[in-house]
Amino acid sequence: MSKPGPKPKSALSLHAGIYKADAVKDVAESLGITSLSETVASALASDVEYRVHQVVEEASRFMRHARRTTLTTSDIDLALRTLNIEPLYGHTPHASTTFRRALPFPNTPSAGTVYFVEDEEIDFDKVLREEKIIIPKGVNWTAHWLAVEGVQPLVPENPPAVPREDAAAPPSAALNGKSPQLGLAKSQQASAPQTQPNQLVKQVLSRELQLYYTRLTSSLLPPSTAPAETAKRTAALASLRADAGLQALLPYLVKWIGEGVVSALREETDAEQEGRTLEILLDVTSAILENSTLFIEPYLHQLLPSILSVLLHASLPSSHAKHLRTAAAQMLGRVLTQHSTTYPSLSPRIMKTLLVALLGNTPTAQSTTSTTVNGFAMDTSGTPTRDGARGPPKPLGTREGAIRGLIGIGKEAVRKGILEGGGARIVGEEITASRVESASGVVEAVMMALDTLQPPSDMPETLDSSREEDARLIAQLRDLLGEFFTSRVVSRGDRGWAAGLVASVST
Repeated sequence: MSKPGPKPKSALSLHAGIYKADAVKDVAESLGITSLSETVASALASDVEYRVHQVVEEASRFMRHARRTTLTTSDIDLALRTLNIEPLYGHTPHASTTFRRALPFPNTPSAGTVYFVEDEEIDFDKVLREEKIIIPKGVNWTAHWLAVEGVQPLVPENPPAVPREDAAAPPSAALNGKSPQLGLAKSQQASAPQTQPNQLVKQVLSRELQLYYTRLTSSLLPPSTAPAETAKRTAALASLRADAGLQALLPYLVKWIGEGVVSALREETDAEQEGRTLEILLDVTSAILENSTLFIEPYLHQLLPSILSVLLHASLPSSHAKHLRTAAAQMLGRVLTQHSTTYPSLSPRIMKTLLVALLGNTPTAQSTTSTTVNGFAMDTSGTPTRDGARGPPKPLGTREGAIRGLIGIGKEAVRKGILEGGGARIVGEEITASRVESASGVVEAVMMALDTLQPPSDMPETLDSSREEDARLIAQLRDLLGEFFTSRVVSRGDRGWAAGLVASVST
């Protein structure tokens, strides 16, 4: 049996597919290729038809998965994307193109059926008569305060404040171990003036914060020396010092501290228990000031009276007086260091309070002067009476607290109050005149203030009153400090220290 011979070349040129070789030649001529052979055109037509079948088959798969029976342009786009072919632009399923069949050409009946895209006819008179559509503004973002410390600002972005029938009542805790009453109190009566806008958003404490407040206050007071109570008190102070989320409870804690200080200083109770109560309240205040998550500045005007009351009270328990006044003075210095930049008037007010407590109504030789303490200007004028007579003297406990407060503020405050203001001279005269035996605390405070102003010498040189230079220095000390504290300075036997004290006023 003989093998069939090779097919004639004319058979290779035959293409019985849908896509004809003439279409390939037309495309080639549009691109400037005029010498395309019949064999190449037939091969390209076969490849184009294969690619079209592949795209249609892939698109029909998307159509079947979408449970449709009509092939859309979106199916073609998805098929082209799957086959990693550049998609076609201009045809979308949202605005499908309408094709219209053209009338047959009588001159060329072999041209076949022709379809074209029908253009939409636009009536310009109708378009001009229509109302113009205003394009809305785009979406933008802005910032506003929803609430600031429980107060809702009256801005258009915030809803109007709706008056509530019940509001949260501030909690209060008894100092004798009684459980605090935390609950809801009646709001303002209907007879309140209607002209005053209701801008406050009354804050209701959550049950968690109420329970925290109850356990916190009961762990702190009343004071007890039992090991279990001491451990609970240490844990409560550590929680106040480090925990976040206590901002809503801050005004109630500040009020509790103030009421506790007033109650401890007013009531005639056991001195030892009173001293421990004040120490715990100062520890609570210190823990609140150390908590960096709390916004304490709006409540400084409520905390400062409690600190100053402990510092300047005349009759603190003798076993706790030194520790209480020292802790209050250090706390006062910390408040000024942290918050004087925000409140410039804070430093002058505290300085004036301490000077009034130290000097009382005694006339001073200085007129109204101004100085700078911790970088802030303040008025340190004395408070002379109208006729120049000395008013009732301040208790020595109050003067001791004022001196320790000046030490806590800094060297400049000590110089203005103890030396230039005449505080040391006034205290020495009162001790000499009254011959008070319990004046060791105020004497120690004055000597500590002098050490703060001028540190003692490493190699002290003894003062000799027989020498003219030393006698002149002792006279200057007597004018500056008075007879009582001059003898104290001379008895220490440090000539360089004494000269430094005199030089600190002259400079």
